[in-house]
Amino acid sequence: MIKVLVVDDQILIRAGLAALIRAVPDLDVVGEAASGEESVGMTAATRPDVILMDIRMPGMNGVTATERILAAEHEHLPRVLILTTFDLDEYVYSALRVGASGFLLKDTPPERLIAAIRTVASGDMLFAPSVTRRLIEAYTRRPTPAAAPPSPELGSLTAREAEVLKLVGHALSNTEIASRLCVSAATVKTHLNRAMTKLNLTSRAQAVALAYEAGLVTPGR
Repeated sequence: MIKVLVVDDQILIRAGLAALIRAVPDLDVVGEAASGEESVGMTAATRPDVILMDIRMPGMNGVTATERILAAEHEHLPRVLILTTFDLDEYVYSALRVGASGFLLKDTPPERLIAAIRTVASGDMLFAPSVTRRLIEAYTRRPTPAAAPPSPELGSLTAREAEVLKLVGHALSNTEIASRLCVSAATVKTHLNRAMTKLNLTSRAQAVALAYEAGLVTPGR
């Protein structure tokens, strides 16, 4: 059973999402939060596997709430699936950088929403990678005066780990990367996990962002 916490400041949207999820046998709604602040406390109390997090909320927005939730020292950290109205919402890239597992548009069909919850719960690839790639490309082109320099730990990666990270940056799944490199999907997962450990990354989303920021992937190519 996948435990889900629904976070949205609009009661009709929140109730609709919760009702949809409750109708699925392998999903369980463990709570509904109306704000970012409430989601932080409710996460600690209910320990969900997946959080559907609205990104634009008064007070603490979804980015800050995600950052606080994923910074908590718990053995079981949830996967955060960001909900947004716009596919290039300025907050979405920030949410990916703090560890969100992916994002969905609020007009996503119900069956794709359910599939996305299962996908991030399993720790798999970002949902809707082509849309995520467009977002990352758009925001890496913007000037960011306070942007951090590429991680000095990038040099600690082996050639194969760097290659896998680059292909992850192109939004390829482990199976697609395995086919391109003529190795097994399990081998790809091992290389990616090692690279993420060395770079202190906690999600595939952060790996995609770092691949762009470090120059492994050139926007538009």
